[in-house]
Amino acid sequence: MSVQVESAAGGADVTIKVSEKFDFSLHREFREAYKDCNASGAHFHVDLSEAEYMDSSALGMLLLLREHADLLSGDVDLFKPSSSVKKVLTVANFDKLFSIKE
Repeated sequence: MSVQVESAAGGADVTIKVSEKFDFSLHREFREAYKDCNASGAHFHVDLSEAEYMDSSALGMLLLLREHADLLSGDVDLFKPSSSVKKVLTVANFDKLFSIKE
């Protein structure tokens, strides 16, 4: 499985770890990782440290997660993207939409 999820703080703190290729093939798994979190003020952390590749559908999935977090008055952080993934995020101006932590 290329998407792993861990919850803490009663489900209000969700870490989603994506490994290998972050593309459309992970759409269902990625959505399943956060769809049941309905805690107000939820914090979603997307760990990209093992993702080697990201395409435009992955960008769309991140936007859907952000939309979900916004409905909950929560937020989304992106953690440790590889240089190639960080380049994709920067070119798409996602560094202005998300907090990207090294």
